[in-house]
Amino acid sequence: MPLVTSHYNPPFIFKNGHLSTVYSGLFRRIKGVQQTRERIELDDGDFMDLDWSYAKIASEKVVILLHGLEGNAQRPYITGSAKAFNADGIDACAVNFRGCSGETNRLFRSYHSGATEDLDAVVQHIVKNKNYSEIYIKGVSLGGNMALKYAGEARDLPPELKAVIGVSVPCDLYSSLRALLSPNNYLYAKRFKKHLVEKLYPKQKMFPNNISMEDITNIKTLKDFDDIYTSRAHGFKNAIDYYQQCSCRQFLPDIKIPTLIINAKNDSFLGEECYPVTEANKNRHLYLNLPDYGGHVGFVSSSNFYYSEKTAIKFVQDMV
Repeated sequence: MPLVTSHYNPPFIFKNGHLSTVYSGLFRRIKGVQQTRERIELDDGDFMDLDWSYAKIASEKVVILLHGLEGNAQRPYITGSAKAFNADGIDACAVNFRGCSGETNRLFRSYHSGATEDLDAVVQHIVKNKNYSEIYIKGVSLGGNMALKYAGEARDLPPELKAVIGVSVPCDLYSSLRALLSPNNYLYAKRFKKHLVEKLYPKQKMFPNNISMEDITNIKTLKDFDDIYTSRAHGFKNAIDYYQQCSCRQFLPDIKIPTLIINAKNDSFLGEECYPVTEANKNRHLYLNLPDYGGHVGFVSSSNFYYSEKTAIKFVQDMV
């Protein structure tokens, strides 16, 4: 499909990508979302925790919400989405990836951008155990890459899955990494690395034969983390192999259900290769919305109801 025209025009201060990113990540607050936790057991012996919130009236529709790197189901971009969908009569299942719900997961592996087997486990759990006739997926950042990869992989999607939305999606993971390692993103990268490395200390105690304290000490950058932990723990040769295999851009041509990508042009986390214009022009199921503003997951709008949330709900309404 041709590019979707965006009319997003935030208040002047939030036309600055860094300000919108920082404000939305650190200062935005969402009230009125009540979540109920459900734990699902995975086939490999691990677990994931799902945080559910519900529409006021019993619904046959549910949206699966996927958070970003080192996020969780309580981040404002997730609870904001849940609140918006609940208000529109759609239940919300907010996924905490392995090790992200406040409790270390059981295995040496955890989560990563391409772990669609975990998303499939959630989808299958809902199909088999819940009574929803319509399922949607909305992923943010890392979760967006996972959602789009899932939609385009060679698998039989359940007929209940009607649409997918990705927000601030690093469609090319290596391009996004290079952007994050640039000087203007130094503080973001430092913060991500700090949280990722902190999670390795309990892993090292649980699995001393898999990773050493020296390994952890040698992690100086986000790429080092993926070379030393992500690739080893999840069966990739190295960081570059991980980025190449798990970037969703290569899967976009094979998407066959309505899919929307919302990537701001001033998102400092995304390199040029993260804007899949060619793929969108060639796939009638793929819609690409490229607002001038929004930073990374920072689509500030009035009434604390973000542009990305409004657009996702309208997309679901229009497509389904």
